Amino acid sequence: MMISHFMSRILGAWLLFLISFVEIRGSDDGSYMQQILSSAQQDKDWLVSIRRQIHENPELGFEEHNTSAIIRRELDKHDIPYRYPVAKTGVVAQIGSGSRPVVALRADMDALPLQELVQWEHMSKIEGKMHGCGHDAHTTMLLGAAKLLNQRKHKLKGTVRLLFQPAEEGGAGASHMIKEGALGDAEAIFAMHIGSHLSTGSISSLSGPVLAAVCFFEAKIEGKGGLAAEPHTNVDPILAASFAVLALQHLISREADPLNSNVLSVTYVRGGISLNVIPPYVEFGGTLRSLTTEGLHQLQLRLREVIEGQAAVHRCNAYVDLKEDEYPSYPAVVNDKNLNMHVQRVGSLLLGPENVKTGEKVMAGEDFAFYQELIPGVMLSIGIRNEKLGSVYSPHSPYFFIDEDVLPIGAALHTALAETYLDDHQHSDIK
Repeated sequence: MMISHFMSRILGAWLLFLISFVEIRGSDDGSYMQQILSSAQQDKDWLVSIRRQIHENPELGFEEHNTSAIIRRELDKHDIPYRYPVAKTGVVAQIGSGSRPVVALRADMDALPLQELVQWEHMSKIEGKMHGCGHDAHTTMLLGAAKLLNQRKHKLKGTVRLLFQPAEEGGAGASHMIKEGALGDAEAIFAMHIGSHLSTGSISSLSGPVLAAVCFFEAKIEGKGGLAAEPHTNVDPILAASFAVLALQHLISREADPLNSNVLSVTYVRGGISLNVIPPYVEFGGTLRSLTTEGLHQLQLRLREVIEGQAAVHRCNAYVDLKEDEYPSYPAVVNDKNLNMHVQRVGSLLLGPENVKTGEKVMAGEDFAFYQELIPGVMLSIGIRNEKLGSVYSPHSPYFFIDEDVLPIGAALHTALAETYLDDHQHSDIK
């Protein structure tokens, strides 16, 4: 009885210690997060200015010379070392001890070939080009994080690599960054993308497949043209193309696992221009998407087989181009489970648990997936929706507009994700 009573007292004391420790640690974490957020908010005017400079001068993939110059100018102001050029216009900065663990943060820089229709003081000055997907905000938020991390570099228990990447919009800039050593010794990577469906001040993330593996295709079916009144003397490519387009839809309805997400869309068909002449050829094209990279590869294989097969049945020849030189195929974005838990935990401490949502799968593509093929990573969404400001349009819309209140929030979140990752992974320094 005496031993039992003694043990119960020991266990009780230990329990009280644990509770006190958790409360103190939770309080410390909350104070730490508020300190970062407060510091970021103090930089808001600077962040807004940087974002507007980038927004007024949008540049397409691998042409981001002005954007890169702004980034380097700001890094120089804060004596942050960097490497340039990487992948033609990219910049890779580094903050911390230079030793492991190493964590990477990534932002894309390129704009879209889109005419901005939002009438405001800082609209695009370049005809036919617009930051219609938020990359100007992504770049600005990472610059904000660079400043914050540099101010706190004496507290960093490792190294943070900051990747300012060109050509996300179809150019596979991430793959070029990787080839030129942008990741270094990074063992994990985070990125964020603005979300017009989320209110400003909130984020969402999801583990597992999040964004699709994507590619584009073009096909040409050649026959023999001639008078429509004499079809028996011709070889009709329109008929062959029609059967091919219909047969392609069966790849989704009859060959793809219905529990997996796959898309095959034919987005254009071009043929003759005369009402009484069968053309010599027909061209068509579109996009393939799958939430698994393997699923995309299977669709690519069957696409070619179906088009060539239908052309042969109708006595035509077919040529299929997957456009790899112009639009390289992207793998699927698959978020790491443990890193996603890290995002959810840090986000809850920084923004409040009510502002951290479970993300949704989307069939859009993102070349962030190339990094994830090498190291664990998470791409999360950060909200910009503000109906009073008109920040309600989805990316790739000419009316796309951003609530700039997101800028310090994103800078603080990048900083907190990196710092706490390094705190939690000290074992990575053991070689």
